[in-house]
Amino acid sequence: MNIFLPVLLIIGAFILTLWFAGWKTKRACNFILEDLQAKKAFDPESAVDLPYSRAAMFHFGMRDYRPKALGALVKFDHVRMQEEGRYYLRDGHKLHGPS
Repeated sequence: MNIFLPVLLIIGAFILTLWFAGWKTKRACNFILEDLQAKKAFDPESAVDLPYSRAAMFHFGMRDYRPKALGALVKFDHVRMQEEGRYYLRDGHKLHGPS
């Protein structure tokens, strides 16, 4: 019993940490999609530069999940990137409403 409780607490903390990181990443993805839709970036001609597309070298404060979320959105083809570093929503990708 002396070992069981600390191990259970460590496993619980690990699972909670993974859940929190996933939740923050999902919120960052929704923010990016809403931002691109608000800027009307629906095709390569209307692509926009996103200030949070690159992680800051020196950042103080809470972790910013937006650069990694943007990378995941590009990887899974929800957002497309031009060679100049400008982003737009892929063809036909529209938000269905508030999340």
